[in-house]
Amino acid sequence: MESITKNRQPIYTLRAMADKAYGAGSAPAGEDWVSELGHGWFSVVYRMRLADGRAVVLKIAPPPSVEVMTYEQGAMNIELAALRLITEHTRVPVPAVEFADQSHELCNADYFFMPFVDADNLGIIKGELPAADLDRFHEALGAANRELNSIRGPWFGPLAGPADPSWRIAFTRMLEDVLRDGERRHVDLGWDYDVIRDVVAGNAASLDEVTEPAYVEWDLWDSNVMIRDGAIVSIIDHERAFYGDPLIEGGFAGTQLPAFGNPAAFMRGYGQGQLTESEQARRRLYCLHLALIMVIETVYRGHTHRREYDWARVQLTDVMALLGRRPAIAP
Repeated sequence: MESITKNRQPIYTLRAMADKAYGAGSAPAGEDWVSELGHGWFSVVYRMRLADGRAVVLKIAPPPSVEVMTYEQGAMNIELAALRLITEHTRVPVPAVEFADQSHELCNADYFFMPFVDADNLGIIKGELPAADLDRFHEALGAANRELNSIRGPWFGPLAGPADPSWRIAFTRMLEDVLRDGERRHVDLGWDYDVIRDVVAGNAASLDEVTEPAYVEWDLWDSNVMIRDGAIVSIIDHERAFYGDPLIEGGFAGTQLPAFGNPAAFMRGYGQGQLTESEQARRRLYCLHLALIMVIETVYRGHTHRREYDWARVQLTDVMALLGRRPAIAP
């Protein structure tokens, strides 16, 4: 996927990075030892074949000159912290961090190396899978997501802080950050920004049911799941994690918005039954948060077409209807 946040580097810089991580001479001569893995939306990711035959992956954070959304600031530092937590407290398979550099000596951003996972991306091949196999993977993903949520946090909010004393404060601050990002870039939501603020305030009491902060992956979609031989072998891209309510996880989005797919297998694997009325109210707020991000991020990514923007606008309109609001003129 194309995005102005992708911090591509020349071959000589990539060679210097590999040599710094794995020792002088680790990068072979020529250019055919490195290739970009292009399906991600945010960071640039390269696959490398080192001189000793090892296959590794290099992930580079966006350049500092490109404005990102507030919740994406320091994303690579969040990912490194998330990988440490997952490795220390769960058995969920994630890549090992083999080398991380935040010195900015070789390029203008953080980067890290991990082993290449020789597996299929579920998001790419799911259309080729029999329905029963896809259900089985989603059930396994639900179980893995529950294990991730078993990690307890010291506060609500970002992994590195600021620490909020309640989930209502943390979530409403997160959502307000998104709205301010949209206002700063004059993103047309099809809704007045203050109308959305009123909707959030009118439904915020449901957030008070959440009293214990849990580790939340949040960005756990099929495209971040690697599979091989009928099993999940790795979960990738942990740069949007925080401490909050597990119900905000992506696997539950389909309980409110059908465009995100049937959540039944995921919920079965997670061990989650039918949502209560209060849980439904919270999940609708979380879908609102998600839809706002998906609309607004198209501007920050520098998209030159409207496909993702138009799709996200439909989801925003649908979730606003669930929350009792309908636009005077449909987008």
